[in-house]
Amino acid sequence: MKARSLHLRLMGGAMVAIFAALALAWLAMTWLFERHIERREAAELRRSALVLVEGLGIKPDGGPRADRHPTDPRFEGPASGLYWQVSTPQDAVRSRSLWDQTLSSPKSAPAETWRTRVGPGPYGDRLLLVERSVRPDRSGAAVLVQVAADEKDLAAARREFGRDLALFLGGLWAVLSLAALVQVRLGLRPLSRLREELRRLRRNPSARLSLEHPREIEPLIGAINALAQAREGDLERARRRASDLAHSLKTPLAALAAQSRRARADGASDAADGLDRAIAAVGAALETELARARAAAMRETTGEAEAAPAAIAERLIGVVERTDDGAKLIFDQAIPEDFRLPAPEEAVTEILGALIENAARFARRLVRISVVESAEAVGVAIDDDGPGIEDGRAEAALLRGGRLDEAGAGHGLGLAIVRDLTEATEGEINLGRSPMQGLRVVVSWPRDRA
Repeated sequence: MKARSLHLRLMGGAMVAIFAALALAWLAMTWLFERHIERREAAELRRSALVLVEGLGIKPDGGPRADRHPTDPRFEGPASGLYWQVSTPQDAVRSRSLWDQTLSSPKSAPAETWRTRVGPGPYGDRLLLVERSVRPDRSGAAVLVQVAADEKDLAAARREFGRDLALFLGGLWAVLSLAALVQVRLGLRPLSRLREELRRLRRNPSARLSLEHPREIEPLIGAINALAQAREGDLERARRRASDLAHSLKTPLAALAAQSRRARADGASDAADGLDRAIAAVGAALETELARARAAAMRETTGEAEAAPAAIAERLIGVVERTDDGAKLIFDQAIPEDFRLPAPEEAVTEILGALIENAARFARRLVRISVVESAEAVGVAIDDDGPGIEDGRAEAALLRGGRLDEAGAGHGLGLAIVRDLTEATEGEINLGRSPMQGLRVVVSWPRDRA
């Protein structure tokens, strides 16, 4: 699965890079520490070898003589890990720590300086050796001087240092990762602000992104603002064309209506009825397109608009009660006076008007308008005691591209316009079964829309 979060990508990359850098540092520092302690040990061995050289001599039989010995007590303990040996081709003198073992002699040894090497030693151990060929007498034979130390102590020191260093670098990795987290959050903070501005731009096409951003994202800001400018122009032209088309058709429809009346007066009732049905269908389509044009205009309103649904519902009920359908009904308006919806008043008026009129058309006795609230949204519910909606039809009626005016037993008239207006103001519409056994329509908006 691809990581889609820039925050996670940056943090993951930073943590991996820091870990890799600290791992390389651990290897390099461990190697440097090993070289350091080897040099320190080699220096100690050379000092012990110089003590041997000070008392070095040649016996009459050609064997070496060591009158002075290093004082480290480990040279006296068998297999102690610290050894010395002076040798000629005829004989050799060695420390008590070698016991019955000997140090391996190289094919040749330098006479000008001490050589340090690692090689096999007694008791199956590997040794760090310093060695040199020395002539106690300029005319005498050369004596090979060797002093060696077991590498086990060096390896133990290296392991202890590596373990302690790993613990330290692990803690340092955690601290640096935390610092990287702070750095990533500070670096991405302008993008959070940009996200808020984009949300405002989505609500209001006439808005533009602020130019007060880091210069690294200024090209992106410019491109988005140019795109928003083009989108606003396209929306305005499309809305104007739709409105112009709708209005331009009203005059021909009025002329057709006059022709229908004349045809009816002349006795052509069937023809007049057909014309009236066609005029009504075209008029309904025009009203729908005009409502959608208004919905597009409402998308340009900011999220700060509020509406008082109680007052709006009272006005609408007063109008519907004067109609033939509303005169026989009881309207239960249960919205508190101080209740507010985060939507433009014009949109709420059109939405509630269509829904109350729809409910009045199919209710038997009662229409109720009430408040619905949750942690995320607030809205209004319109319930009636009419025939309701068939099971399974609500979701199909609100599918994108579906004809909402076919949802249930005639309840769909006007719902397409309601849906467009609700979605234009970032709301949501839901159909369902009312507690009164009729249709329940709920329109709601997010609480944080403002």
